Amino acid sequence: MDPSVDTWDLSSPLISLWINRFYIYLGFAVSISLWICVQIVIKTQGFATVLAEAVTSLDLPVAIINLKEYDPDDHLIEEVTSKNVCVFLVATYTDGRPTESAEWFCKWLEEASIDFRFGKTYLKGMRYAVFGLGNSAYASHFNKVGKNVDKWLWMLGAHRVMSRGEGDCDVVKSKHGSIEADFRAWKTKFISQLQALQKGERKKSCGGHCKKGKCDSHQHGSEEREEGSHEQDELYHRDTEEEEPFESSSEEEFGDENHQSLNSIVDVEDLGKIIDHVKKEKRETEQQEEKSGLFRNMGRNEDGERRAMITPALREALTKQGVPGVKAERFEEGMTVKHCALSLVGEPIMYPEINRFLKLLHQCKISSFLVTNAQFPAEIRNLEPVTQLYVSVDASTKDSLKKIDRPLFKDFWQRFLDSLKALAVKQQRTVYRLTLVKAWNVDELQAYAQLVSLGNPDFIEVKGVTYCGESSASSLTMAHVPWHEEVVQFVRELVDLIPDYEIACEHEHSNCLLIAHRKFKIGGEWWTWIDYNRFQELIQEYEDNGGSETFSAKDYMARTPHWALFGASERGFDPKDTRHQRKNKSKAISGC
Repeated sequence: MDPSVDTWDLSSPLISLWINRFYIYLGFAVSISLWICVQIVIKTQGFATVLAEAVTSLDLPVAIINLKEYDPDDHLIEEVTSKNVCVFLVATYTDGRPTESAEWFCKWLEEASIDFRFGKTYLKGMRYAVFGLGNSAYASHFNKVGKNVDKWLWMLGAHRVMSRGEGDCDVVKSKHGSIEADFRAWKTKFISQLQALQKGERKKSCGGHCKKGKCDSHQHGSEEREEGSHEQDELYHRDTEEEEPFESSSEEEFGDENHQSLNSIVDVEDLGKIIDHVKKEKRETEQQEEKSGLFRNMGRNEDGERRAMITPALREALTKQGVPGVKAERFEEGMTVKHCALSLVGEPIMYPEINRFLKLLHQCKISSFLVTNAQFPAEIRNLEPVTQLYVSVDASTKDSLKKIDRPLFKDFWQRFLDSLKALAVKQQRTVYRLTLVKAWNVDELQAYAQLVSLGNPDFIEVKGVTYCGESSASSLTMAHVPWHEEVVQFVRELVDLIPDYEIACEHEHSNCLLIAHRKFKIGGEWWTWIDYNRFQELIQEYEDNGGSETFSAKDYMARTPHWALFGASERGFDPKDTRHQRKNKSKAISGC
């Protein structure tokens, strides 16, 4: 090579910068993102102070609380009965995540909003408002945390006193030119709303000495409202009446559904829209009745009779007949109730009138199947006889039960053990329900065997978990669903550890097997089914004798059909069976 030719000097600083330019760009981007996040957090704290000062100027008590120090388990429910208005100033980090201080609060709120044990009225009575801080440069995650907190609180029944505010760090796209201006505009509306709420509460306060219809405090409150500005009055009505975090459908979406012929057929898919529309009309009607003084006496009409729970239009929609493909005899059969399953959408054993309800079922010759999650031992002991009592045994160790069930009680494990012990003294048919989840509870055979010795159930129903699709409430995937052969292997190994039990029934289609106590095997034949007529006779005798006469599970057993036995060639169903027959056989494996 000619030494006179210029060559690149790789040791030159400029060349090194050029070669590593990607990492330099990445460093700049990360630094900018971190700077933005830090600024948002700083602004959040500053905004909280500014808002607190504005509220203090109204002679109202105020406290600033870091969400990191706020325990939702203890404090959120307290807001239901308090007269506080909770304002949540929450920022959104990169990728739509909450700040570190708000991370646990958001996680708890999200899980509670989809947990059926909390319900849609858990925070009913709590008043709140949300202002979110973010940057619209991240369009897909802009103010995601604020939107979610608003939605989750609403799903738990809390009442929004002010529409959600959104602050934007992007001065180009910000509605008011900066995030500070966005906050000031929202703060002004919030303070006005707070003043309106103050006046409303003063109006409600009455000494109780006024004549009917002539409350001085009410009239005075009305005059104050008339003296207020039109803008404030409009704000009061718009924000206090807002109920949903999502935009509601316009009336045009319903078209002329309201004016459909009462004899027309309504599709099930359209029923939801009709119900929503009816609810909307009901709210508007109640508001009009309140204004005219007609809505009183706890929902009773002028004649003192209770108002109907549903409108005539909704009643007709719910009682429609003429669905294509439904045979008259099948419809008639379906209208005759023979069995009642009280399952775990809510905890049925905690219903205060459960024993009275069971008595009514049995008086109507309806069998009763009750499922409990083994957290209420006293209620199990006090439960009147049922046709069959199930206890969900979702795991066999304290750690796995906490992971799978996410129990509400701190002493959940002792409650669980005491519930199984309470089951052991019940005279009627008892069942353990085991749901197998691969990688979670299939390796706990010895522990399961010990739990069986505590409750001595008549039957143990073992079923592979069913995957129902992706859900934010569960991390289950298809990988957690065991094959039927794996369930069979688990059951075989479990039976080897519990000498008084054998495998009795199998239903491959349902991925389910039934282990039965040997007392139900008579003369080499299994009697795991239920003689429902005999049960009704026994329960009637029990009621006639004031509950003093007892009867056992063997007193109303019936012979198990051949197709349901473990190892039968039909594997739980006949290929010639109709879909209806297969469904009934699937339910009948454990006698239900």
